[in-house]
Amino acid sequence: MIKLYTILSSLLFMLPFLAVSQENREMSPGISQEVAPKSTSQEISTNRDLTASDTSAQKEELKARLPLNALRNFAEAFNRISSAYVEEIDDRSLLENAIRGMLFQLDPHSLYLDEAALTNLEEKTTGNYGGLGIEVTLEDGFVKVIAPMDGTPAERADIEAGDVIIQLNDNPVRGLSLTEAIDLMRGEPGSEIKLLIIREGQSTPKEVVLVREIINVPSVTSRVLELGYSYLRIAQFQSGTGREALTEITNLNKENNLKGLVIDLRDNPGGILQSAVEVADIFIDEGLIVYTEGRLANAQLRFSATAGDSTNGIPIVLLVNQGTASASEIVAGALQDHRRAIIMGTTTFGKGSVQTVLPLNDDKAIKLTTARYFTPKGRSIQAAGIEPDIWVDQSIITPSTRQNLRPVEKNLPKHLESHNSDNSINSRAQRSIESTLQDYQLNEALTLLKGINILRSGVTES
Repeated sequence: MIKLYTILSSLLFMLPFLAVSQENREMSPGISQEVAPKSTSQEISTNRDLTASDTSAQKEELKARLPLNALRNFAEAFNRISSAYVEEIDDRSLLENAIRGMLFQLDPHSLYLDEAALTNLEEKTTGNYGGLGIEVTLEDGFVKVIAPMDGTPAERADIEAGDVIIQLNDNPVRGLSLTEAIDLMRGEPGSEIKLLIIREGQSTPKEVVLVREIINVPSVTSRVLELGYSYLRIAQFQSGTGREALTEITNLNKENNLKGLVIDLRDNPGGILQSAVEVADIFIDEGLIVYTEGRLANAQLRFSATAGDSTNGIPIVLLVNQGTASASEIVAGALQDHRRAIIMGTTTFGKGSVQTVLPLNDDKAIKLTTARYFTPKGRSIQAAGIEPDIWVDQSIITPSTRQNLRPVEKNLPKHLESHNSDNSINSRAQRSIESTLQDYQLNEALTLLKGINILRSGVTES
């Protein structure tokens, strides 16, 4: 049995040292800092060695501001739970659960990370792991979908941003930590899992059966929409997303002589802060991209654009929706504030906080909310989101069949052949038209880009 005085003495001795973090990792699935604080306390400097007198002074300072009565209550509660609970509890597990409880009460994104949870974060950051392909958060004790990922079982099952998962197989979600819920969704590729989902506007829960797969989601894809107009899809912000996006844009411009670009950040759950900055920097030639504010000196960060716009100022429409979160909101906010893109769609998720992974030892860490981020004009997106410049709800277009009955020249017998070259861009663009038309928001974005270029051309000619 651990004695009360032993716990109190240990806590008072260890707390100053627990505040010192080790090397930080860049692996948050929502948004993480590329440059993380080297200390969890302003009072402790990592730039000098702590002498015995320094340590003693810090201990005394910490004792002076510690809520000793609350610590005594904690120690007493620990002893009572350890000795009186109906089943024997490992003291180590009890203390770890206490840490989980502290973080759970702060916000939905602060978590205690054991070895398995750290591995999960690393896998998400690299975009290669086994599971369902669904980004989630914890809200009111239930698991809420931020966004399904492109090309995954979750997307194919029509799981949507805002869906609330209340049961995984036969396990109720309420009462589980986010890590525990994610562990249940992970599993061997080919194995099935049953999700019970509540969707806004539906009176009864929806049961969905998914088959787990190896999730290897490319962060950036692109395609030609029409001659001169292309589409860039960013599914999430991984470590190499900025480089991949620049490569795709360079290739698109070479083969399609870009006059307009649609950037799709719909259902993008976020990722690494630095990658979001790199993507925004592609389109912004100068000025502030994002800044962060927190209690620590190292949480006061400012990121500015490097000189040059890699797209030479072409018109851009950026698509967003409720599943556009965190790092993707940084990009949307920066391009909106700089008037570099027209934001189209619906209001974004509203996650305006930065999480930093602070190791406790070699295989355990805490993911702690350490800062809020702000757009170049000083807007906080937290719980508010990015409001689009043009509101367009998502819907599916059903083309009319009446026009197909009308004759056109190419369908007439013995018509003359065209002398236009049938290049690859023409054929690719033609194949892309049908899918574009079925996506109402994308179709509206393309129409707007064409209108902007017509207006620019008219102004130039006049």
